[in-house]
Amino acid sequence: MSEKTIHLIITRQDGPDSKPYKEEFKVRYRPNMNVISALMEIQKNPVNAKGEKTTPVVWEMNCLEEVCGACSMVINGKPRQSCSALIDQLEQPIRLEPMSTFPVIRDLMVDRSRMFDALKRVKAWIPIDGTYDLGPGPRMPEHTRQWAYELSKCMTCGVCMEACPNVNSKSAFIGPFAISQVRLFNTHPTGAMNKWERLEALMGDGGATDCGNSQNCVQACPKGIPLTTSIADINRQLTIYSFKKFFVS
Repeated sequence: MSEKTIHLIITRQDGPDSKPYKEEFKVRYRPNMNVISALMEIQKNPVNAKGEKTTPVVWEMNCLEEVCGACSMVINGKPRQSCSALIDQLEQPIRLEPMSTFPVIRDLMVDRSRMFDALKRVKAWIPIDGTYDLGPGPRMPEHTRQWAYELSKCMTCGVCMEACPNVNSKSAFIGPFAISQVRLFNTHPTGAMNKWERLEALMGDGGATDCGNSQNCVQACPKGIPLTTSIADINRQLTIYSFKKFFVS
């Protein structure tokens, strides 16, 4: 009886300026494997399906439990986390590609700096004076805390950016994840001090109005974050802010 194997077709790229190419691999099947398990097998013995020695496939990973967001890639045409992509639930051959929204560093590893720059742009943090004890902060109502917790699950994985048709190399759209983070920090009693700065950041080029409402992001988000609800709420906040600016000026 022949040994059961996993057939992988991986889009590879030797560097940022290199031309991508496809390479096929076959690894021994084990029960309960995920995509990362298969990639680890290739890493241990980098031999392709033709029996040729090759370089180990490069990808990112960290937590292996869908928390860090580092292992995002396109699996069988869908952007998702490779740690939670179980081999038994995937159609073979399994096709692995880097996310096209971000510059490729090598193979399946991409540069997500665009996302972290977006978080800086909208001040996605709560500035406090840490030089002395401020005492306990204001309490949030329980119902607000519950849905704010859902927004806080964002792991900057990039899946929503990959799924969004408005995010590409020719677009400056900040992305659904950043808009949702504005909603999160504007809701916080202390974070609300910088509410208008965050909204101002979303009014410029690439801001919230660049969303085409395709709703791909909320369908693709591995954490089920209500991204489209956040975008609608922020659009309401921006409308109010625009009226205030108009009458104050």
